[in-house]
Amino acid sequence: MAVSNLDLKCDVAWCPGCGNYGILTLLKEVITELALPREKLVMVSGIGQAAKIPQYFKTNYFNGLHGRALPPATAIKASNPELTVIAESGDGDMYGEGGNHFIHCIRRNPDIKNFVHNNMVYGLTKGQASPTSERGFVTPVQIGGVILEPFNPIAVAIALDASFVARAFVGHQKETKTILKEAIEHHGYALVDIFQPCVTFNKINTYQWFREHTYYLDEKHVVTDRAEAFRRAIETDKLPLGIFYKNPDKKIFEEQLLAYRHEKTPLFQRSRKPDQWAELMKNLVSV
Repeated sequence: MAVSNLDLKCDVAWCPGCGNYGILTLLKEVITELALPREKLVMVSGIGQAAKIPQYFKTNYFNGLHGRALPPATAIKASNPELTVIAESGDGDMYGEGGNHFIHCIRRNPDIKNFVHNNMVYGLTKGQASPTSERGFVTPVQIGGVILEPFNPIAVAIALDASFVARAFVGHQKETKTILKEAIEHHGYALVDIFQPCVTFNKINTYQWFREHTYYLDEKHVVTDRAEAFRRAIETDKLPLGIFYKNPDKKIFEEQLLAYRHEKTPLFQRSRKPDQWAELMKNLVSV
């Protein structure tokens, strides 16, 4: 499958220099290099500048309500486990409006990929602070500066024993592509928090700022060491990049559902009358 087969010929609604362009390019390259058939790929998003990204792919996508990308992504995967499902949105959408879904999706551990564009600001609604905005960040709404500690999605995910937790920076294309590939190939829920500068509404956390305030976890970092991963996740002087944590032994949500314990055919392909479904579920529950 060539990259051109993923493209839709339409105007892109981002500002020149927006970090979303880099993520869009990387995702198309990753999907192509992994040879993911577009008919078996579903992208799910909420609302926001980052949430527009599925609209620039020639594939299946579901664009839902603000903060509600993860529930339909989980349901789509459960309905047809043969699909590759990517839930894609911004830091406000996933961690703010969607914060409760973020927490419980980690607990369930569906085999979906959660790529979050983290620019530390609400870009679509003109620059107010997001959950990940740095303390002291001045906006048209927070005129005296943000007073709250920024939400730490990496630490939260590790605390909840997410099965794959990583952070990337779109300015480092090679490293980010490697992380995205590993996340897609991982069996289970995979979070990749992607630093992505908003060049219009966030003049603090720029490309240069991220280059100066990040570093990579080295090869000595043991990704199965949860305690060490959490310790790295709460560092603030410089923010680590790379894969923090993996738990390959965590059970997959859709594989534990009663409907799949004795029959692996996707739900949408099963043809039964209502009384037959009732009999099937009765038998499954009694097992």
